[in-house]
Amino acid sequence: MSDIATPLLDKIKSAKDLRSLPVSELKDVCAEVRSFLIDSVSKTAGHFASGLAVVELTTALHYVFDTPKDKIIWDVGHQSYPHKILTGHKDELRTIRQKNGLHAFIWRGESEYDVLSTGHASTSIGSALGLAVANKAQDLPNKVVAVIGDGALSGGAAYEAMNNAGSTKDTDLIVILNDNEMSISNNVGSVAQYLASILANPYYVKLIEGGKKALKSLPTIKEIAEKAQEHVKGMIMPGTLFEELGFNYIGPVDGNNVENLVAILQNVKKIGGLQFVHVVTKKGKGYEKAEQNPTKYHGVPCFDPDVGIADSIDNGKISYSDEFGNWLCDRAKVDDKLVGITPAMPVGSGMSNFAKEYQDRFFDVGIAEQHAFVFASGLAAGGMHPVVAIYSTFLQRAYDGLIHDMAVQNLPILVAVDRGGIVGPDGPTHQGIFDLAFMRCIPNLVIMTPSSLKEQYLMLTTGYLANRPCVVRYERRSDEKLKEIPSLDSTIEIGKGNVVLQGKKIAICAFGAMVNTFKPLCEKYGLTLADMRFVKPLDTELVSNLAKTHDYIISIEEGVVSGGIGQELALCALNANPQVKTKCLGIGDHFVMEGTRAELLHDEGLTVDTVEPLIKKILG
Repeated sequence: MSDIATPLLDKIKSAKDLRSLPVSELKDVCAEVRSFLIDSVSKTAGHFASGLAVVELTTALHYVFDTPKDKIIWDVGHQSYPHKILTGHKDELRTIRQKNGLHAFIWRGESEYDVLSTGHASTSIGSALGLAVANKAQDLPNKVVAVIGDGALSGGAAYEAMNNAGSTKDTDLIVILNDNEMSISNNVGSVAQYLASILANPYYVKLIEGGKKALKSLPTIKEIAEKAQEHVKGMIMPGTLFEELGFNYIGPVDGNNVENLVAILQNVKKIGGLQFVHVVTKKGKGYEKAEQNPTKYHGVPCFDPDVGIADSIDNGKISYSDEFGNWLCDRAKVDDKLVGITPAMPVGSGMSNFAKEYQDRFFDVGIAEQHAFVFASGLAAGGMHPVVAIYSTFLQRAYDGLIHDMAVQNLPILVAVDRGGIVGPDGPTHQGIFDLAFMRCIPNLVIMTPSSLKEQYLMLTTGYLANRPCVVRYERRSDEKLKEIPSLDSTIEIGKGNVVLQGKKIAICAFGAMVNTFKPLCEKYGLTLADMRFVKPLDTELVSNLAKTHDYIISIEEGVVSGGIGQELALCALNANPQVKTKCLGIGDHFVMEGTRAELLHDEGLTVDTVEPLIKKILG
């Protein structure tokens, strides 16, 4: 439970309760939401700075619109904590991102306010447009609002949706851009506020539309008048692009002034049609340390609000993401053709140092995963050697580029797939469990799964020097720092696995982190352990030999069993020895919800204590 007093917030069990308050009390409600958010998330960990930024915006939206009849689609979901607080989940916020707790992002059906799930970015406008068209088809008067973050607006899907909306007749849709980039904050002054209030005024809109109708019979004068309006508006407002897409642009608006927001949104609600409201917020608003360093406070561990997030202590370990970053810098020193690319994940992917040291060779393309591969293909064709760092869950969005812009053309692009397998608290939209299955069917690809930091370093070098499409896929984990860095000329033979332990009767063929997980079990029962290393090409010679010399072959992968590499391995074993028995262990045919990595691996049967009974049974 919270340690702070929230007398107003305690009375708000739904948005209807919020709307029963006078406007004059909303500022106090926002203060309580912000205090509760800081207190709660500092105890549980989770997304932080983004939620603090949108407290006033969330409050104003639920105050002005008749939610849940009116629909609010959040994009991206990590700005949704205030929404959860105001829609009946205040007391449950302490369970967020935990097993059987509140979902990390917006989840369809979690409450009556949540009509669509939101995990990845740039989808809100398209989903909201679909809802708006559905309302129109059924003669429903409900409003639809899409709230999109400025980062999500870098994704092409957002513009595809706006382009589609502009060609959809008589659509009633409101898009709110939550802009928390510091560079634009200066626009939120009294003049900009005054202009925004004019643009949001229904009388202004009627005047403009009425003038257009009156000038229909005078096409030349009408054209001059429209151009003059656009020219004047374009000189003082940054919304010309959105106007060209068919939206009426309103803004910029101070997104941390709840009373002004309410007034403007009430006008926007009356106007109808396609409206684009540009709202400027302060990321980390209300918590000074987060305001000063919003990136550090985007997703936070448990911390003391009075002290802030402590600097990480060097415990002798390093994450696979950071070791990738070390390799990237090492390779860049000796190869000026290396180019690093990431879709909006430079920090998470371990590329921060590379970005600082090699600014002219680092490209953060924003939330545009497919473009990352299209861009890389051009670089590769132009004689450069691109390295794309991407989370497994976001690689799903780049599947077309993976095939058409890399593999089909057999271009020398190295892909570092981070967060493979079970990620943990971020839930089903972020678990990296599908990549091995959807990549291994693509021709021309080499797919490697390192079991150690040394193997990762060697595989990155192998993939880079292979001059062909290569993928190195690793889990979200840390290991002891390398005492000796491999040479940048050291590689491993493509398609060759490695027998770590030689045993009898049962052979465990493991990929990636699973090698280390099950090594103690193999040692305890005298089993053979093979580090398969390559998902593609699979070491069929090794598998065949193991099948001929063992009674039982068990494959273990941190990915889905259905369509996974274990099935191909089992088929290879049976072809070599029809008498051998096989078992494929991995993720079941379901989405994996929130929980710690340890909890979820246990639930999926990928821990020693869940596999040991099977070993005992086989050994009799």
